[in-house]
Amino acid sequence: MRLNEQFFDVVISGGGLSGSLMALSLAMFKKSDGEPLSIAVVEAVDKKDNKASNQELTQISVKSNVFDQRVLALSHGSSQYLEQLGIWEDLAPHACPIKEIDISDRGNYGKARINAKKHHVDALGYVIEMALIGNALQKKLKQYKHVNYYFGQTITKVDWTEENAQPPINSKQKKQSICMTLASGEHLCTRLLLGCDGLNSPSRKQANIKVKSSDYQQMALIANVATSLPHQNKAYERFTTQGPIAMLPLLSLKGENRCSLVWTLNPDSAKKIASLNDADFKKSLEQAFGYWLGGITQVGERVAFPLTLVQAEQQTYHRMALIGNASHTIHPIAGQGFNLGLRDVKYMAELIKMAVDTNQDIGSFSLLHHYEKQRNKDHHEVISLTDSLVTLFSNELPPLVAGRNIGLKALNYLSPLKHKLVIKTMGY
Repeated sequence: MRLNEQFFDVVISGGGLSGSLMALSLAMFKKSDGEPLSIAVVEAVDKKDNKASNQELTQISVKSNVFDQRVLALSHGSSQYLEQLGIWEDLAPHACPIKEIDISDRGNYGKARINAKKHHVDALGYVIEMALIGNALQKKLKQYKHVNYYFGQTITKVDWTEENAQPPINSKQKKQSICMTLASGEHLCTRLLLGCDGLNSPSRKQANIKVKSSDYQQMALIANVATSLPHQNKAYERFTTQGPIAMLPLLSLKGENRCSLVWTLNPDSAKKIASLNDADFKKSLEQAFGYWLGGITQVGERVAFPLTLVQAEQQTYHRMALIGNASHTIHPIAGQGFNLGLRDVKYMAELIKMAVDTNQDIGSFSLLHHYEKQRNKDHHEVISLTDSLVTLFSNELPPLVAGRNIGLKALNYLSPLKHKLVIKTMGY
């Protein structure tokens, strides 16, 4: 060992939401000797600037005001997992439940409604500020002194050669591991490296894992808006000729009826609309979305970013696995991106728990093979769903228009079909 080399059971590359979720998911596990797993989190952002978010977006920021906060749509399954981790109690008062979803095709007759009560849940999902999730995770992680943070650091090199990467001499277990070098020159060794480091994942690049990408030729414009009518905990997914408009319910603020807007547009339109003054922006949104929530009375910060499907060609490498955006970045059409990544965290944690409980190697080929096989299935199903919706609702050919409206009607009235879709989008 090098003099400045430290050994950890798990090294997590990335300390944003995915990395923090991963760290908290593993923090309570104990090995056969009663000791907790030793965990290192390597985070590129300096501690004073860390926002607990690894969203990597090319942004066109227009203006900022206190009305706006970035939000996430949590599936029902995701909220259940956050409860399991012990942080949902802090988050629940600030989360707006989605009790109904209204799906429509602008200018056509197709329409479908999904109601939480009919699927025996209090809410289909929740909308909550990203910063609140990050703060709750960091607050909880402070309880675990065996979770060590390396802020302002990135992994610059990984030595994948096992025979040159042994744990400390006094270690009771001589299982093999890998070593890595940080930008600071420090050296870490670990049994398992988890890449939670986002779209441009350094750990993925170190393993030379290639990605497949597909440009949707669209941009997502996001903003918080206020409306003259209350949303009554209903979310709207309205398909237009350029792309879908999602209006997600938010808790009211100072008496304002707030929603989170995700407006998909072609790049030229997105840039043009993002740069409009507030009055013109409100008119454009009202024309595109309609008056389901009355008029638009206030607009927060507007940010636009390009939409590209990015998929890693493999989920694992030698003693390494990819989690969340490092593995997949998908279209926001059904609000599944963060929830898909959370399920990566959940399943990896389950596998590690089983390995720890049976005193098995947590970085073994067998464990990583099970992770890749199970997650590939979930990734494929969700990406197929979102891609199909993008293709179907971005095409104005008359046969497809007729077909999708028939499909929406069928979805609305065929309970088994609707139930299957709802269960998947709820994260189960």
